[in-house]
Amino acid sequence: MELDVVGLDGETELVYTALVGRPRSTATQLAAGCGLSVSRTGRLLSALVKDGLAIRSASRPPLFTAASPDVAVTALIQDREHRLDAARSLVQRLTEKHREAQRISDPGIAVELLTGREDVSAAVRRLYNGSRRQVRTFDRPPYIDRPGSNLELQVQRQRTGVTYRVIYDRAAVAWPGRLLDDILPSVRTGEQARVRAQLPLKLLISDDRSAVIPLSLAPGGHSAAYLVHHSPMLTALEALFEAEWERAAPITDTMDTIEQPGGPDADTRALLTLLTSGATDATIARTQGWSQRTTQRRIHRLMTELGAATRFQAAALAARRGWL
Repeated sequence: MELDVVGLDGETELVYTALVGRPRSTATQLAAGCGLSVSRTGRLLSALVKDGLAIRSASRPPLFTAASPDVAVTALIQDREHRLDAARSLVQRLTEKHREAQRISDPGIAVELLTGREDVSAAVRRLYNGSRRQVRTFDRPPYIDRPGSNLELQVQRQRTGVTYRVIYDRAAVAWPGRLLDDILPSVRTGEQARVRAQLPLKLLISDDRSAVIPLSLAPGGHSAAYLVHHSPMLTALEALFEAEWERAAPITDTMDTIEQPGGPDADTRALLTLLTSGATDATIARTQGWSQRTTQRRIHRLMTELGAATRFQAAALAARRGWL
């Protein structure tokens, strides 16, 4: 029966459904149509009245009329939803209490050691798939999987409301093809991206529940990692991310911006995007297909046009002009 989810058993739903189609009916009249005894039907009708699903007249014998389903049943659904929310809240509190008790009795449970590329990759996928609110990441080499291989999954998760905040190390931006083929497409899909000259470690935080950090950044060190569960250590990693986020420079995609009269051309917009991402001259030259000398000449020309003494100042002045 469809209404058992709001607390109506099969017989009660049967009587209510019959009453909806037969307003101002007696218990005797409904009992015949429902195949129930008159006394049983009367008790069910009294229960419907008590729950606000029916109205009883003062006449003798009493006449029963169903309350409007869109009001009465919706009220039951809302009440059930409130009770489910309360149950979820209790489960969450009990879960936190259970985790805390487990951590106190066995401190090692807060951190798991993952060994082997497959185990590390599987843990990373679980964190991505299990995120409900946000994913926070420090992105820097070395990589286990090909950079950009999770873009499709990221887009799917973003469509469900998950926010992605990523800080890229300058080495990640300089990775061949990374900026144009992965980072900027991610920004276009809604990723919030920033860049730092150097990040202290690789990091993935799923909501405020779990994180993965590599055992080492040395060659081969990324094939082992720590899985950090909710604990003071996770809180410290979250604080580290937020501190680096405040210091990082935003990465914006200006390459697909429509040219405005008096504004920069396509090459200049691409150059600005690369400059604000922290790309080196060599990275810019490789990305744009320019020679090293052409790259330096274009950067110098842009800084002169903006009246900037440094690249950082050039990015700030370009943003002030609305070029970024």
